[in-house]
Amino acid sequence: MIGKLTGVLAGRQGDAVVVDVRGVGYCVRVPGAFVMTDGEPISLHIHTAVRDDAIDLYGFAQEEELVFFRQLMTVSSVGPKTALSIMSVAEPSALKRAIAAGDASTLTKVFGIGKKSAERIVVELRDKLQLETGVTESGAMGTDAEVIEALMALGYSAHECRSALKDVVGEGTKDRLGAALKRLGSRSVV
Repeated sequence: MIGKLTGVLAGRQGDAVVVDVRGVGYCVRVPGAFVMTDGEPISLHIHTAVRDDAIDLYGFAQEEELVFFRQLMTVSSVGPKTALSIMSVAEPSALKRAIAAGDASTLTKVFGIGKKSAERIVVELRDKLQLETGVTESGAMGTDAEVIEALMALGYSAHECRSALKDVVGEGTKDRLGAALKRLGSRSVV
């Protein structure tokens, strides 16, 4: 399996680029927004898809893009070509926020994805991406998500954070964070 290719961009073939690695040209499918000129050095994180009749390489400039690509493929009936088409519509961060917010309309812009398929992708990935992005279904960063993220950065577990936030009074992130820290501090002393 190929995990990363580093070489020189040697041309394009449809939706793929040719990466010359010391005289061997690898044809790698890339998202539509991929822009580079021939002769430039290139390094791509690779997903290798093996089928009965072909071995296809899918390349991404950032490792985070590859991780999101693989997340998309965990959805039933989404293969590598469909996942790549989805990633060609917008930046991965924008797509993650849209899915976390429950916005299936962004995905219907992709050729071959109808309303039902878009809704299935949202349903299957929404919870995972809400935790990752902190975006709630209302589309905004949830106060509790921000507080939990801050507490986890301090070393508390997600379970401890949620327990500390139960029955906490306060509207803003700062107030809720302060109250949760007091609660967590008093527990560790006892």
